[in-house]
Amino acid sequence: MGQPAGKQRRATYADLEAVPPNKVAELVRGTLHVFPRPAPRHANAEGALQGELFGPFHRGRGGPGGWWILPEPELHFADPDAPGEIDAIVPDLAGWRRERMPELPETAYFALAPDWICEVLSPSTEDVDRDEKMPIYAREGVRNAWLVDPIARTLEVYVLDADRRWGPAVIHRDAARVRVEPFGAIELDLSALWAR
Repeated sequence: MGQPAGKQRRATYADLEAVPPNKVAELVRGTLHVFPRPAPRHANAEGALQGELFGPFHRGRGGPGGWWILPEPELHFADPDAPGEIDAIVPDLAGWRRERMPELPETAYFALAPDWICEVLSPSTEDVDRDEKMPIYAREGVRNAWLVDPIARTLEVYVLDADRRWGPAVIHRDAARVRVEPFGAIELDLSALWAR
């Protein structure tokens, strides 16, 4: 007869810091997730989207400005299941309205939830992005979330409702030209996100 499995130890921030720098690590509800660096299509979609948004929203060139648009910021949120512990998650892109965050923090992480996040999905990260991180973003009050799938060539747009639940996804595909909140001030050509 087998022995009962022992209770698995909760991972800590020290475990996250010990991950080799060639990996991406996140701490979600006491579980350490370690992923390889993004594949080329993932990196292309992330970089292209940042390029589309940075000028008009971060710099105010050709758009309204008023945002911090940052790649792969580390977010720290209190873990409600373990007092004194944190969730340390890294969206592919995040944006803060400057009226909420006038200056960047001095810390190596952000404790203030973004106004918008974008996760670029890949086969190795999709389940964590959808099933574990999206509920945390909702819990923390992130108003807008985008999921970009560079293989399926889709942009899923979510808006948080008053009960901190994601409304139904609005899905845009292929080479659609869209105006999507919170960045509806510009038209986004989705074909720019897909590797050519």
